[in-house]
Amino acid sequence: MSLSPFTKQQLIPQEEKLEIQRHKSELFIGIPKETSFQERRICLTPDAVNSLIYHGHRVMIESGAGESSSYSDKEYSDAGAEITKDTKKVYGCNILLKVEPPTLPEIELMNPQTILISAIQLKTRKADYFEALRKKKITALAFEFIKDDDGTYPAVKSLSEIAGTASVLIASELMINSQCGKGLLFGNITGVPPTEVVIIGAGTVGEFAAKTAIGLGASVKVFDNSIVKLRRLQNQLNQRIFTSTIQPKMLLKALRRCDVAIGAMRGKERCPIIVNETMVEHMKKGAVIVDVSIDTGGCFETSEVTSHQNPTFVKHNVIHYCVPNIPSRYSKTASLSISNILTPYLLQIAEDGGIESAIRCHNGLKNGVYFYHGILTNKAIGEWFGLSNSDINLIVF
Repeated sequence: MSLSPFTKQQLIPQEEKLEIQRHKSELFIGIPKETSFQERRICLTPDAVNSLIYHGHRVMIESGAGESSSYSDKEYSDAGAEITKDTKKVYGCNILLKVEPPTLPEIELMNPQTILISAIQLKTRKADYFEALRKKKITALAFEFIKDDDGTYPAVKSLSEIAGTASVLIASELMINSQCGKGLLFGNITGVPPTEVVIIGAGTVGEFAAKTAIGLGASVKVFDNSIVKLRRLQNQLNQRIFTSTIQPKMLLKALRRCDVAIGAMRGKERCPIIVNETMVEHMKKGAVIVDVSIDTGGCFETSEVTSHQNPTFVKHNVIHYCVPNIPSRYSKTASLSISNILTPYLLQIAEDGGIESAIRCHNGLKNGVYFYHGILTNKAIGEWFGLSNSDINLIVF
């Protein structure tokens, strides 16, 4: 009778299993010039390019791609990038980085099996965009879908921080507008009542708008229907401010007294209208509305889309600023932010031996994939456009 705790099979010498080392891959990254209206950002800064070149990768940039973000061709060339005026050559790279989604003619310029990393801006897409990606068997990642280890969306959060901060700075400029501004300094000067700011929405945009306004000395009131968001905002600010759920009577009272109102709401499809036209009519003459939510329709009934060239209009004696894509106004800051987010992911893809290995190892990166070798892998997109889709976990495992 054996006293051994092991079976006879377990005692037989076993083959040693060795870990197979991953082979690093060399990336060839192309950055074309942005052609979309009002888009002034670029995905990688010269410092980021230099880091990628240092790690043995190639970067090709279309001439003039960084000019609107105050980066010259020479800076990119000095960082080790290849500069070309041939757009087709850039689109021939096996990895493409864009801020805006490519247009249909731009997709035509891509080689089959290209890896595309860009925004997707789902509400502006049409079914033919996805059909074009399918035909080319493109693997596409949307950087607003990429998740961090803590489950947040770093690109969305970072650009929301810029938009929130910018909304207050824009309002401060508009309040001294010579035509219809009130001539108010945004702040709290001794003996002078502080500027009153109403922020509708307690997400990241609302949080950074509140931080900036408080930093300038303003009196801030924040409205949101989520008590959890309001409580989190109080904790983030490390001080008590006026917060309330969205009740028409209370909101109207705050809007009648405020100098600045900032719309920072989000919705699954269209942003809900929180402030109706009658409420706007009751606001002070020369008050300022900055509707950051205009990207998804706006939360003020009187909001109409404007441009960076003609950013404002006056309605009911209230100045309205309703420009979509506010971060593009601060193109260098926004480019630095996007670059800081994308560069570690690119280095990780190379370290893991390519996009296939990287998305196997990193669920956050996998979450950003919406097309894999021409197969739609995002269920929400499939349902939105009525397209067949497959679970990426059944394709990559």
